[in-house]
Parts: sequence; structure tokens; C-alpha cells
Amino acid sequence: MPFRQSDDNIFRLHDVTEIVVDRRYEKHRDEAGLTLIPPTLLEFATTFAGDLKESVGLHVAVRSAENGSPNSIFLTLGDMGEYLDAAGRLSSEGYTLSTNESGIVITGASPLGAWWGTRTLLQQGIISDDGTIPMGTGVDTPGWGTRGMMIDAARHFYPKEFLIEMCAYMSFFKQNTFHVHLSDNLIQGSYRRDEFETIYARFRLWSDSPEVEGLNKYANESYTRRDFDEIQAKCAARGVAILPEIEAPGHALPIVQWRPQIGYEGDMSLLNLTHPDTLPTMKTIWREFLPWFHSKVVSIGADEYTGPSEVYKIFVNNMNDFIPKISGKSIRIWGTFPPDTPESSNEVSRDVSIQHWSYSFDNANSDYIRKNYSVLNSDDTYYIVLKYGSYARTIDINKTFHGDPATGGPWYPYVFNTKNASDNPARNEPLIEGAIDPLWNDNAANTSVYTEAYYAWREGIPALADKHWGGNLTEDEYADAFPKLHPHIPGQNLDRVIPSKGDVIFKYDLRKQTYGGIQDLSPNSYNADTSCKWGRSALQILPYCSLTTPWSSKGRDYTLSLSLKVDKLAEPTNTTVIAGSDSVLMLTPNITLFASGIYYPLNSTLPMGEWVDLEIRARGNQTFASVTPLSQGTPGVEEEFLGLIAGGHWVVMGIEAPIKEVTGWTGELRWLSLTNGV
Repeated sequence: MPFRQSDDNIFRLHDVTEIVVDRRYEKHRDEAGLTLIPPTLLEFATTFAGDLKESVGLHVAVRSAENGSPNSIFLTLGDMGEYLDAAGRLSSEGYTLSTNESGIVITGASPLGAWWGTRTLLQQGIISDDGTIPMGTGVDTPGWGTRGMMIDAARHFYPKEFLIEMCAYMSFFKQNTFHVHLSDNLIQGSYRRDEFETIYARFRLWSDSPEVEGLNKYANESYTRRDFDEIQAKCAARGVAILPEIEAPGHALPIVQWRPQIGYEGDMSLLNLTHPDTLPTMKTIWREFLPWFHSKVVSIGADEYTGPSEVYKIFVNNMNDFIPKISGKSIRIWGTFPPDTPESSNEVSRDVSIQHWSYSFDNANSDYIRKNYSVLNSDDTYYIVLKYGSYARTIDINKTFHGDPATGGPWYPYVFNTKNASDNPARNEPLIEGAIDPLWNDNAANTSVYTEAYYAWREGIPALADKHWGGNLTEDEYADAFPKLHPHIPGQNLDRVIPSKGDVIFKYDLRKQTYGGIQDLSPNSYNADTSCKWGRSALQILPYCSLTTPWSSKGRDYTLSLSLKVDKLAEPTNTTVIAGSDSVLMLTPNITLFASGIYYPLNSTLPMGEWVDLEIRARGNQTFASVTPLSQGTPGVEEEFLGLIAGGHWVVMGIEAPIKEVTGWTGELRWLSLTNGV
């Protein structure tokens, strides 16, 4: 944000003693944003207090009063008319941040605006080595109202905890929308009637209603209404709205597998829009799930439909009549069939917003904006597809800072075409809603583990978020700021970091019996517990006892080492060795990592009844294992865990270390250790 510094004086964030919420506005909510469950100003303040503790170690109380106190952060509301976006529209997300010798005042256009002001304050406190804030005043307003990312949770399920952590990550950089794609199918060349039932296709919402019985057959990889409520509420608590998408009439194989009669002959991934059951089926689905969605906008997808354009447009307009009528929500679609004429009753209604993504389907400016459609920029310049195909695997940071073809300067949401400036409208075009950048899983679930989606976005989200907001951070400034900010982002631990006073995180010598817990030999004192019995020179492991550590999972990079002797498998093809929250090390009987619902086996196994050193190592986005029999004395050959995806392609896997619980097998354990690096 632009900050007008009054002089060389500074205020130290660590001098803050409390957060004071303006009593006049403590129960106010932002009614202008996407979410229907916005937090109050007091609720935002409470979350902010937790963030101060987590990010900078500052413990402060929250109270309500009419004015701030010395050394306080005072949260209040001002006149929304003072905060205008790039098109000159009123913005409820603007704020003013003022600092003087008495304390800090954040004045929001709404509670959401005040929340974004707390993000700026937190960032400034982190970046400055001593938590100093320059005295002065800054006014900040986002250029565009929709700023966010999209995740394909249809072709790869992501647990609610992961989505909630991603919202925390996005929120720290002032993104306000997380688009969740909830139904789709594997991308392949053919969807014939004789094969469509066996192709990977998923609908991720689970309802017990008889009206949709059979639509979803996979309860263990779905969101219940309680799950989805929790995701939406916890994301909204950080200013991020969930925008749900149920895809049709293209990418509709999960629906066709449920109701085969409405499939399009020749391509069963499409709906036959002339069939009399098609529209009633889609209305049944939306009638069931619309009450789940706490957003003012929902996406009906409508992407890449290759049937007749005329019936497609009729379908979209029918859904546009139906969804607003029963829910009050508006709809969005992916750009697919642009209007043939500027004004025509046979075109998609202008009440429908368009999510542009590819010039192979439309020209966002000439086809839509100039014909008075509101457009969201999701141009495939920033598409990510995990983990195979022609699209990128990470965000192109350089293009983010130099992607405007007219100037070579930063990319912004009004830049739809990064090669031809004449295709781009003016920055202040009021029909531009903002930008959402997608991550897809075209090759389905065995392509990646959950956190690999985060790593694909890790550096890109902060860079894009600055441009979504309309900021003018340079590439060099970003390269300096990101490493300072990243370790302190509150509400998440997507890197699965474990604090450590050295490279050794924990180390347990289990050759001698101990009492009252198992001492950690590292400086961290991460002592373990066990319900197992001790043998003469090792801990006796059985399927019904365990050794447990204080931690569940460790992210990149690590070495997990076990000195063990396996005498018997609890199950010949499915025995746990050590389990964690993100993965499980198993014997199937091959050495296997189980992660994100997929088994990733090696070719090797463990010799029964023989002492071995087993090591699992993560180097960046690759994961390896080696087995060294103690009788051998020389290091074992390292093997890599790989995923096999559609088309017979092998891909590398970045899998977290499972470190919570050693259990599930019969044998002995002498050593267990975890270190940073390999």
C-alpha cells in the first residue's frame, strides 16, 4: 500500500498492549462481498489477535470501546465513499492505516476492509527486523473485487483441512475468493457408451437425500454438508469466500454415470440437452445443494461443451432463470460459445458473468466486454495442470511482473492477452470483475498428493495476489519480501515445518528401557510415548501397541530413519509400519507410501526376521527409500517413489514423512530419528 510517512519516527508493534474495537461497529458485517456469512468487526479482531500471537509472538487482549487507548490497535469503520477501485466503483475492501506515537488506527470501508488492513500491518511487522511501523498514514483499496484461485477438487479430492489452510495462505495476501471445482471426470480421448461407466469421474458433495441417491458413490472422499459448512465458515473468518462449481453440461460424466439416459451419444461426458430428463436432473441437483452454498454467486461450469451451441445457450438461460429464483444467487459460466450478435434473445443472458480462460473459445474483450457482459479473467496464461501435459506446473513469476504486452510491466486482471495488447480493455473497464487462477488435475488422483497443489502455488499466490489487488510491487521487491513473510503466515502449516534447534528434529534410542516416556536425544525435547513392552535390546512392536511422537508429518526436505526387524506382517498386503497425518509407510508387502488415498509402492520389500536400516528421504518434489541389512554393512540401493498416471506416464512424488505412530506390525525397533535435509 502507498504509505505517507510523517517523519523518521517509528512505532514498535511489540509495544501494542491490546486491540480495541470501535463499539459502534463491533457487530457490523460486510454485506457487499461474495460471502453470505461475513464475520463481524469484533470477530475479525479476535482472529487478528490470534495471528499476532502466532506470527510475531505478541499476546494482546481484545476489547470494545469508543476510542483507542495508548499503545493499542484501534479498529473502526469509515466512509465507503472514500474507497474506489480501478473502475471508480465503491469498494467495501478499502482501508486507511494510521500510526502515531500513541498507537495504530485501522479504518475500514467495512469490517472486511479493516481485516485487509490488519494483513498489511502484520506484514510490515514481519518484514521489519524489529517489528517497527513507520508513523504516517496510508490509504489502500483493491483494484478489483474478485481476487483468488481455483482448485480442481473433482478429479483429485482435497480434505477440508487442506482447503481451510489454503484459505489462510491466500488471505494473508488479501485474496478473497477460493473457487472449488466439485464435479468432473478424467480427461481422455474417448467417452463411448461402452466404456463411460469405468472412467474416473467424481461428484464431491455427499448428501443422504433420496433425491440424489447414487450421484456420489464415494463417501470417504467427499464433503458432507457439515464439512462444507466448516470450510466456508473458517475461510470466511479470514475474508475468503468459497465459490462452488458444479460442472455441466460438459465435463458431466459423474452425472451421466448416475443418469445414463441423459448422456450425449458419441461423448458420454456431455449432457444431451434435448433429452426431456436433462434439465429436471440438473434442477434436482442444484435444488439439493444450493442451500449448502453461502455465496452470492455459484458456477454452473458450462465449459467445453461440443454439442449444438443453440441448445447450450438455452440450457444456460434456463439455469439462470432457475437458480436466482429459488436461491437469490447469480451464476457464472466458463466462456464457451460467445454471442454471435451484440443483441439477441438467443444469446446467454447478460445477467450471467463469464469466466474467460482461452482464446480458442473466445476473445474476452471483443466477444464479451464490448457486448456488455461482465467478465472474470482466468486466462490460461496462469493455468497449472498437475502433473503432466502442456500446461505449466507452477506460476510464471516473471510473467506476473512483466506480462503486460503494452508496457512490459506487471500483469493485472485487465490483461487478458499477454501477447497482443489490442485484445485488452482499459484498466478502468467496469465490466472486469477481477481474476481467478486455476489449478487442474486432468490426470486424476494418483498424479499428486494434497500438498503438491500448494507447492505449485507456493510462490505464485503472493505474486499474483499483489497484481489482483492492483499493487506495484517489483520482482526484486517480491524476491526480498517473500522469504521474510513466508515462515510467519498464520493459520496454516502447509510446508509441514517442525521447529528445530538443529538439523536433528528428534532421535530416539530404543535399545534400553526407559520410564516415564522416551527421551528425545536432540536439543528439541520432543519426547515420545509408548504402550509397547521392552525386550532385551529393543522396543517390542505389536499390532495393538504403538510408539507415538509429538508430531504427525514433516515436509520437504527430510530423512526419516528406522532401525527395525520385522518378524510378521499383520496383513500380508496391507501392514502399517509408521503412520502420519499426510502419509503412511506400509508393507504391501512391497515398501509403500500411502498418501492422498493412493498407494505408491517400490519394487523392494523388507527381509523378514532380519535387522535393517530403513530410510525415507525427501529431496524437493522427489521421495526415495533405501534398505540396508545390518549384516550387509554397505548402504542399500536407493529407489524412488513414483506415480503412474493416465497414458502410462511415470511422475515424481513429493510425499511428507509419516511420523506420528509406529504400530501395526510384529517385530522390534532400536532407533527412530528424523532430520532436516538428506
